[in-house]
Amino acid sequence: MPTIVAHHKVKDQKHWLASPKRKEFFELIGVTNIRTFINPTDPTSVALMMDVPDMEKFGAAMQSKDAADAMAHDGVLPETVVVCIEA
Repeated sequence: MPTIVAHHKVKDQKHWLASPKRKEFFELIGVTNIRTFINPTDPTSVALMMDVPDMEKFGAAMQSKDAADAMAHDGVLPETVVVCIEA
């Protein structure tokens, strides 16, 4: 099962940290071990690390309206999302 890191910008770090939306969204597609990270010198820069059992399902889910809605709720700036896959 690949581990991925996704980093991106957010409008409000505290809101993003407190939101349950990303966990709810990712758990629906089987993602586990979701960990959150913040940049201590840039409050708009955050990251997630997670285990993804099905990268095709993950990729399709990330293009869905549900993903767009979850990102909008969490204040994620979608154009800044970068996903890295464990090599």
